Amino acid sequence: MRELETFVSVDLGRVPLDRLPVETGPDAAGSTVEAGSATVGALWGAELGVWEMTEGRMDDVEVDEAFIVLSGHATVTLFADDGERTIELAPGALCRLSAGMRTRWHVTSTLRKVYLLPPPSSALARGQGER
Repeated sequence: MRELETFVSVDLGRVPLDRLPVETGPDAAGSTVEAGSATVGALWGAELGVWEMTEGRMDDVEVDEAFIVLSGHATVTLFADDGERTIELAPGALCRLSAGMRTRWHVTSTLRKVYLLPPPSSALARGQGER
């Protein structure tokens, strides 16, 4: 993985991604939902990358990450023992997810985000970070 400091500029909206079908199968219209990601580089030991999902629904168990939505729209339902809440994602939205968090993504317009994962040796990456 290249250190980001070696880059002058990266157009995150054009980083090529290999998308694959997600496990939830076809969406309501019968289309296959796809998702893909690409690591762009490293920044202070943290992984920086791009992730994208086409229209549809997907259930997931999250890792520790922070991300900013570049394009598209979605709602994400966060499930917890004490209930659930839904957040809206649109370009410019900044979000943080915690390891083990159960989520349901409902993408209404292909969503692309830039994400930052903590370095593997950090307390956050070991699940000991602030919640």
